[in-house]
Amino acid sequence: MGLLPIIEIPDPLLRAQSAPVESVGDDIQKLIQDMFATMYAAPGIGLAAVQVAIPKRLLVIDLQEEEDEAGEPIRDPHVFINPEIVHSSDARKVYNEGCLSIPEQYAEIERPDIVTARWIDEKGLEREGEFGGLMSVCLQHEVDHLNGVLFIDHLSRLKRDMVVKKVLKARKERDKAAIL
Repeated sequence: MGLLPIIEIPDPLLRAQSAPVESVGDDIQKLIQDMFATMYAAPGIGLAAVQVAIPKRLLVIDLQEEEDEAGEPIRDPHVFINPEIVHSSDARKVYNEGCLSIPEQYAEIERPDIVTARWIDEKGLEREGEFGGLMSVCLQHEVDHLNGVLFIDHLSRLKRDMVVKKVLKARKERDKAAIL
């Protein structure tokens, strides 16, 4: 398993519509493994293929909410190929979201509390399920990526511009420190 570079704003690929996955072959299986390795190393709880510069409708999620006796996260990986949200509840919930492509920035985002989704799993089987809580938030966030939408797009223009400026300033400082 290899680690993949995670692209960050303002990379224009993050605004691209991701293409459907045509078949679940060896190339997709390797991509899934590499995406999990990349997500865990980042660390994160969700990653869309477009975030590693592969605009395919594929995402991985592992909330890692439980810990074992040694305090290590218990892995519960989920793979969603060509996911689509087919129903959203009227009830809404606010969650403090962040993103690996918008490093170290967080904002309160309101989304539907419960969603029903359809997708293909890593074995190529069609699936459907209902999700609530953090899994619902994460799935909606990652599906947004597949549609070229970032969590900051749910903010006012002023707040969105402030986040982008903070990321660009931090990157400039990081790059300057790397040169020294």
